[in-house]
Amino acid sequence: MLDSSKQQTVKLDKKAALAKAEHYCAYQERSQQEIRNKLYEWGLWKNEVEEIISELIQTNFLNEERFTMAYVSGKFKIKKWGKMKIKQGLKLKGVTEKMILNALKTIDYDEYLETILVLANKKLPSIKEKDDYKRKFKLTSYLMGKGFESNLISEVLNANGLA
Repeated sequence: MLDSSKQQTVKLDKKAALAKAEHYCAYQERSQQEIRNKLYEWGLWKNEVEEIISELIQTNFLNEERFTMAYVSGKFKIKKWGKMKIKQGLKLKGVTEKMILNALKTIDYDEYLETILVLANKKLPSIKEKDDYKRKFKLTSYLMGKGFESNLISEVLNANGLA
């Protein structure tokens, strides 16, 4: 009896892997680490993986800076994540600290504070706590979980009478 839980990795040759990787990159922006992991998953050797990554960079299928900008923009504008959560996500994808910091600078400060306020106003009615101190704590915890900095959360809540 065959064990179907073990997935067989089919080793792709370099040409097929490059074509598949180009398609994978064209579908959405990817980090170098994501591509590297995928190529290893497809059974390629280290030297082949690095050659393909180099080829993808030269043909502009893979651009770490473009990926980082798209990631920051999407996570902030669509998912409403704060800078701390975005930064953590990019670190997990193997993006350099310098590139992360440059991309985070593209987030408009006023829009960032406005997002904290919108999320706070949206969350507040669902917090059933009667005690004001506990309500504020729960709201702050929620916003910190979204990746916003505690000093900015306090600033926004106090300025808008939500504290």
